[in-house]
Amino acid sequence: MLRVYDRQKGTLYAEAPASVDSRLFFGWMHSLEKIPWNEYYHVNEKHNLVLDSITFPAFGAGIPADTGGICYVRDGLIHMEEIGQVFTELVWLNSHTATQDIVLDGMLVTRGSDLPHHAGIRLLIEKGEKNATR
Repeated sequence: MLRVYDRQKGTLYAEAPASVDSRLFFGWMHSLEKIPWNEYYHVNEKHNLVLDSITFPAFGAGIPADTGGICYVRDGLIHMEEIGQVFTELVWLNSHTATQDIVLDGMLVTRGSDLPHHAGIRLLIEKGEKNATR
C-alpha cells in the first residue's frame, strides 16, 4: 500500500494499493522559480520508490543541471531520465500552493490542497491491507 501520513502525529491521510512496478507521479510547483516540477517513480522489489525521471520547463535556483543519464528538451519541457535514485520514503512540508497531484498507476491518490497546509508529510510503500478506519 502507498500511504501518506502526518510526520509528527502519524495520521493517515491517503492510501492506495501499490505493487512492484507501480508508477508514482508527484507534481509540485518550485517555490522560488514558480514553475511546475514533475517527478516519476516506480516501486521496486524492496518496496522503495525509485526516481526514474523529472520534467520541468526551465533551469533556476536549486534545479540540478546534470541529473540522470539522459537529458533532452521536448514540448517545452526539460526531461532528465535514467536517474535511478532510491527513496525509502518521500518527506516534505506540505503547501496548498506548491504540492500538486500525487497519482499512482494513473489514479489520483491526493492533492496538496487536500492535505493540511504547512504539515510535515511522509509518503511510503508499506506491506499490509487497506486501513479499515479510513
